[in-house]
Amino acid sequence: MTGEPRSPEALLPHRGPSLLLGRILEISGEHCLASARVEPGAWYLDDRGEAPAWLALEWMAQAASAFSGNRHLQAGRAPRIGFLLGTRRFETVVSAFPPGTEFEVEARLIFLDEAGPSAFACQVRHGAETLARATLKAVEVP
Repeated sequence: MTGEPRSPEALLPHRGPSLLLGRILEISGEHCLASARVEPGAWYLDDRGEAPAWLALEWMAQAASAFSGNRHLQAGRAPRIGFLLGTRRFETVVSAFPPGTEFEVEARLIFLDEAGPSAFACQVRHGAETLARATLKAVEVP
C-alpha cells in the first residue's frame, strides 16, 4: 500500500535539531525513502565542518522509524516510540558527508513482528552511488 508521502514530523517523534530527515520521498508497506541534507553549522558536524559517517546510522534509523510511524497511522493508530537495538555490517565508502549535500536514505523492511521487533536493510545514496549501508534491528514499545 503506497500512500501520499507524509512529512517527517507526522511520522517521527523527533523535533528540532534531532529531526534529520528533510522529506519523505516515497513510503509503502515495504520501505521508506527519505531525503537528508547535511546542514552547514549543524550540531553533528566535526571540526572540519563535515558530518561524520556514523550520522548515516541515525538517518537510517529515522527512515525505519518513519516507515513504522506510517504503518501505524495507516492502521488508525498513533506512531509508537522505537529503539535502535543494533546494526550489522555497517559499511561506508566515505569518512564524512560534506555540508550542503542532500542524500537519499532508504529503509527496506526485512522482518516485522507485531510484538515490536523489526529489521531493515538500509542504504544512503547520492545519485547512483551507495555511500553507506547497514542492517538495523529495532524494537517498538506501546
